[in-house]
Amino acid sequence: MCKISETYKREWFLIDAEGKTLGRLATKIARILQGKHKATYSANEDRGDFVIVVNAEKIKVTGRKEFQKDYFQHSGFLGGLKVSAFSDVLQKHPNRIIEHAVNGMLPKNKLRDLRKKRLKIYKGQTDRHKAQKPIVIE
Repeated sequence: MCKISETYKREWFLIDAEGKTLGRLATKIARILQGKHKATYSANEDRGDFVIVVNAEKIKVTGRKEFQKDYFQHSGFLGGLKVSAFSDVLQKHPNRIIEHAVNGMLPKNKLRDLRKKRLKIYKGQTDRHKAQKPIVIE
């Protein structure tokens, strides 16, 4: 599957998305999920950490992206394309916006799905991961 030493311990990071720009936040999250913030980074080993994102509905975008950005889904059947505007997705499922941005910034390889599983995104504040004692990132 993937290489990882048994003695390696993953850390938990907490990021508040309120007022943050989508792209800059997604790059920061992708770096932590890959483990690039550590001196022991290796491209072929999955040494990244867990990331908890709160206040996903308060993310912002620059320019006119709020009105022009669209998200596409396709069922695989003829005429099965669904297009959703950024503002609609932000109201209904704000976590999908951050997931989509981070997914595009992770390398396209076998480790991608394992890294995406370590990303936890919540609408509003949450106390679900208090036991993990996450490190707050500004």
